[in-house]
Amino acid sequence: MLEGVNVALGVSGSIAAVKVVELAHELRRQGASVRAVMTPAATNIVHPWAVDFATDEPVVTEITGDVEHVELCGREGWADVLLLAPATANTAGKIAAAVDDTPVTTCATTALGAGVPVVMAPAMHEPMYDHPGVLDALDTISAWGVTFADPRVEEGKAKIAAEPAIVTEVARATTPDTLAGVHVVVTAGATKERIDPIRILTNRASGKTGRAVARACYVRGADVTLVHDGSDVTYADVLAVETADEMIEACREAAVTADALVSAAAISDFTADAVDEKIRSGSPLSVDLRPTPKLLDSVREAHPKLPLVGFKAETAGDDAAMIAEAERIRDRVDLAFVVANDASVMGGEHTRVLLVGSPGTDPEEAAGTKDAVAGRIADRLGGILETID
Repeated sequence: MLEGVNVALGVSGSIAAVKVVELAHELRRQGASVRAVMTPAATNIVHPWAVDFATDEPVVTEITGDVEHVELCGREGWADVLLLAPATANTAGKIAAAVDDTPVTTCATTALGAGVPVVMAPAMHEPMYDHPGVLDALDTISAWGVTFADPRVEEGKAKIAAEPAIVTEVARATTPDTLAGVHVVVTAGATKERIDPIRILTNRASGKTGRAVARACYVRGADVTLVHDGSDVTYADVLAVETADEMIEACREAAVTADALVSAAAISDFTADAVDEKIRSGSPLSVDLRPTPKLLDSVREAHPKLPLVGFKAETAGDDAAMIAEAERIRDRVDLAFVVANDASVMGGEHTRVLLVGSPGTDPEEAAGTKDAVAGRIADRLGGILETID
């Protein structure tokens, strides 16, 4: 997600600075190179040696005649993005007022003047986060184009955002915004069909690929609606659903304002008439199943011109069979393209897919982590929407 990105990491004196070692590791796991800058207060919380170890680069703890702030964040500087994590109330106030009395605030002023993207992850006690002056400072900084990995407000604290949320905002700040101004609806995961108040019919889909596609679209500038049976995420508005019918209805409604829909969910093909009381165990049981409506068909009926992307999982393990099924569903529903994959990847971290596009075009293979493959899917969608515009 951050392959080849140079991140200048500005660390301020919040207790959340203890998390910077793991944050630096995660940025590097995602492909970034990281060089850290620390305020004097931050060095009292986490030793620069630890940050040096985490980044594998010398840490800037003072601005010298080598003008480290310009070398890092100037117009011809090393950094592609300045990440302020954690950013204290003190540091935010100074940046808003262009006060440069620490290496971090000096780098921030330099980056803002040079047009280097800046991402801020605030961390402080909740009363400080609610202070009118701090809120004004954050509003001022936001108006300058700084983006935020918003804190998690809990236990009386505005805690620093989780590492995946910070990485996502860094990726959005450094990735071409090919989907800017676009609203994409993405479905993910399995649905659940009730049999009784306890038992359900479902499948093995984890939702990792669908969530990765949603995040990849967000990183490229899209406004994303994620329809799934799961928790809230930082990169999309979530519509929580459980059954196939609920997912179909949510998608039909969300598609009213959408520019595209990607149906990555493994939607139940069958449902049953649920009973109100628990079915007693120990006796033979027959359940009458009936087919569920097809989501893509339903959305296509309601929105004839909307670009739709479908997923088709097969168990044959044969490319020709996957392509044939993908072409069948593409032609039936008039899809922009179909993502064909083997069902054996369900739940895994890696996948291999075939992107089956217009008739007469060769399928495109994409393999690797689900995040990497999701990026290819989002890029393919961006190219299609560009031709429509």
